[in-house]
Amino acid sequence: MLSYLAAFAAEAQVFNVFRYITFRTGAAMITSFIVVFLFGPAVIANLRLRQGRGQPIRADGPQTHFKKAGTPTMGGLMILCGFLVATLLWADILNVYVWAVLLVALGFGAIGFYDDYLKVTKQSHKGFSGKARLAIEFAIAGVAAFLIAYAGGGDLATTLTFPFFKQIVIDMGLFYVVFAAFVMVGSANAVNLTDGLDGLAIVPIMIAAAAFGLIAYLAGNVNFANYLQIHYVEGTGELSVLCGAVIGAGLGFLWFNAPPAAIFMGDTGSLALGGLTGAVAVATKHELVLAVIGGLFVIEALSVIIQVASFKLTGKRVFLMAPIHHHFEKLGWTESQVVIRFWIIALMLAFVGLSTLKLR
Repeated sequence: MLSYLAAFAAEAQVFNVFRYITFRTGAAMITSFIVVFLFGPAVIANLRLRQGRGQPIRADGPQTHFKKAGTPTMGGLMILCGFLVATLLWADILNVYVWAVLLVALGFGAIGFYDDYLKVTKQSHKGFSGKARLAIEFAIAGVAAFLIAYAGGGDLATTLTFPFFKQIVIDMGLFYVVFAAFVMVGSANAVNLTDGLDGLAIVPIMIAAAAFGLIAYLAGNVNFANYLQIHYVEGTGELSVLCGAVIGAGLGFLWFNAPPAAIFMGDTGSLALGGLTGAVAVATKHELVLAVIGGLFVIEALSVIIQVASFKLTGKRVFLMAPIHHHFEKLGWTESQVVIRFWIIALMLAFVGLSTLKLR
């Protein structure tokens, strides 16, 4: 919204800064952080009052988790509020990519909110029906994918690009919408599985947001895109502002989520942020790079898939407990060791993913 103040640059030179994506990205980061930081205590107090016993703790989980009983969940509401305020203030609200990503973030956030609500009210891990939840997620992601492909995709509308190879592209036609929707839904649920320890999910999300914020800025700038030999996608630079808003809101949330956590993100936040990251990857034509930058989330999801498949086929478990972060807890790692070491892995994978920008 404030980006349109750049139109008054002729009257006052100070308004010229509003046309720069870098300035608005930094402003969005600061704005979202302030919103979450200032209103966080009130939100936590309200949720604690309404939720009573808070998020249910898994009976078969590590013993150290039982001391977290009573901690409220739905902290994703704080993140989404900060993110939304900053996005509406600093992003170009006429940009189709902005609305496509907002659709995924808010839509998935609403699904997660309902799931959290059911879990808290029933004091059970069985929330929203898995099949129904996936169906709604795919419907939302499908609409967003269609918008990205056919309202703003340009020459690359329905093509799949490959890291390291600029000239290799595959036009998937209408099937691209299905593929893009799968990327968003897969990303959302992978982050959801990762969110099991204090601070474990939010920092890797911020790392991924920073990486994709840079990718969006470069892919949306014809000069940088040509220099790096990456595919230019007009308009995606604006997504840097959204990524900045995610980082700021994430930092504000981490203030309260740092051990011992005063609030949990819940499905409200993990589904929204995971879906958002997937949507940005789709818009910037870096869907496959998402598997690298978000490699930690891929590992977490694969650990669950392997565990379930192994148990159904052989009756044996590969890991002591899935997702894999619980496996390491069972091995004797402290929660802080698991979290910090996983942060390191996420950071290194982000660097590997960003290296694909030049290796073409």
